[in-house]
Amino acid sequence: MYRAPIEEIAFTLMSVCGLDDLQKTVVHSELGDDLVSAILTEAGRFTAEEIAPLNSIGDKHGASFSDGVVTTAPGWKELYQNWIQGGWNGLSARAETGGQGLPLMLNTAALEMWNSGSMAFAIGPTLTMGAIEALEKHASEELKGTYLEKLVSGEWMGTMNLTEPQAGSDLNALTAKAVPAGDGTYKISGQKIFITYGEHDMTDNIVHLVLARLPDAPAGTKGISLFLVPKCFVLEDGSLGEKNDVRCAGVEHKLGIHGSPTCTMVYGDEGGATGWLIGEENRGLACMFTMMNNARLAVGVQGLGVAERAYQQALSYALDRKQGRAPGDQGEGMSPIARHPDIKRTLLAMRTRTQVARAICYACAHAIDMSNVAETPEDSAFWTDRAGLLTPLAKAIPTDFGVEVASMGVQIHGGMGYIEETGAAQHLRDSRIAPIYEGTNSIQAMDLVMRKLPMSDGQHVKGFIAELRGIADQVALSNRPEFGPTGQRLKAAIDALDEATEWMLSARADNRKAEALAGATPYLRLAGLTFGGVLLAKGALKTGAENSNALKDRTLLARSFAETCLCEVHALNSDVTSSAEVILSFDPEALAS
Repeated sequence: MYRAPIEEIAFTLMSVCGLDDLQKTVVHSELGDDLVSAILTEAGRFTAEEIAPLNSIGDKHGASFSDGVVTTAPGWKELYQNWIQGGWNGLSARAETGGQGLPLMLNTAALEMWNSGSMAFAIGPTLTMGAIEALEKHASEELKGTYLEKLVSGEWMGTMNLTEPQAGSDLNALTAKAVPAGDGTYKISGQKIFITYGEHDMTDNIVHLVLARLPDAPAGTKGISLFLVPKCFVLEDGSLGEKNDVRCAGVEHKLGIHGSPTCTMVYGDEGGATGWLIGEENRGLACMFTMMNNARLAVGVQGLGVAERAYQQALSYALDRKQGRAPGDQGEGMSPIARHPDIKRTLLAMRTRTQVARAICYACAHAIDMSNVAETPEDSAFWTDRAGLLTPLAKAIPTDFGVEVASMGVQIHGGMGYIEETGAAQHLRDSRIAPIYEGTNSIQAMDLVMRKLPMSDGQHVKGFIAELRGIADQVALSNRPEFGPTGQRLKAAIDALDEATEWMLSARADNRKAEALAGATPYLRLAGLTFGGVLLAKGALKTGAENSNALKDRTLLARSFAETCLCEVHALNSDVTSSAEVILSFDPEALAS
């Protein structure tokens, strides 16, 4: 069973990550605490009662394919209808298109719960939300008028079509074609793979956003355009007409998220699917990145959601399962395994990683929200840079932690964790895709060191580190004995991050690109661990003494993370600054000869 951690979610939103700042802005001045509480409570209820019970059903039945038709697992179509009737699809969409206009932070919190309920279910609506934002920012008024309202309501769903058999992470290799038809439309042809919810039975229409090349397009990513290609044409009265020249050729058999249909889509069997240009010709990647950046945060939230579900299940099992005698236990019989020191360590590691993932995701959403409501060019530039800096962290750290926490959950279940019956294995299988899609975590690390660190000539990341140092100083000066050495451990971690950052900036400035990339992945983890440790400590600092149980718990989380996890940052710093030579000397082709 899943129970939404509403109190912890609300506290992280308000006191750690700045939702209260948004409430002070003109745009969100009517967002009161009561409304926030009501939304979170209802999202938690809906997840626990309607989404979570179908998670294992989706895993066991999966999505079936026959003669071009994809059928979702039993109960999923009805679940989706209940979901859109609840208005969840348009939580953060603009009010003028039928949305509720709420902050992305609130949508992110709800998204956490939906992913805890079922990652395979939540990924479908997540892509629709991304399509909504891409259309809002880049589409013509005519396209918005035709498609946005139905997407915002959830009556139609959206997809993102990038990957091709020969073009995965490298979009330079895209070959899908778009030929002008002479009437303002384009004929789209080609094949796309790994298209999440590319075909299904949950909505009557599916709005595909497709990357393709015009005949005279420049080579590389500068020659990619973005097109809207509907499954069915929309008539002037808004009703659906004939099917477009697009079909599903099959669904993948995957390690996890079985309930989510991952489709191979074929465009143009009969002369070309009709598509409409979004934005400008040959500037499709900029439009798609609008969708991809939020999708990267959303995938980070997937890791968070699965981690929370795996932790709750492991805790319940550890409290119930009895084996051996824990040190100090009195009385007869065996002890619950939760009393054994090593299980305590594991449960605490699961809990702290989950809370770090939550705080990082919410902090990234906060930065995006602040960039959207900024009233001055200076504020807009600052928050845009902050969102850029945090996006690779918010995608990579929570998804890595999701896999780690789910694996720990299997371990706590012991042999029963390896048996599908308990459900612990599903969390591990489901979580494993999250570090891979929407830009692998290696790509997130490359993005961080090559694009995000140099922003504002490196001054933004230096200011970010200074902010972390200020919070660590508050911990050290708080004179709270229950913090133990947390303040000192945080300061040492920040020093390690500062040193590694200076090394990275120097490598970039000296055009030592290969050396910087060799240390990119450990650098991202170093940054994420340090940021996460500071956020946990900030949560403990923000908890009032009147709430003694919460204060004790949050201080314990901050201290345990500082003492058991932050020690890793010193090895990571050494890896970043010292290992490039040996890594670059490795020649895998020589081994294959």
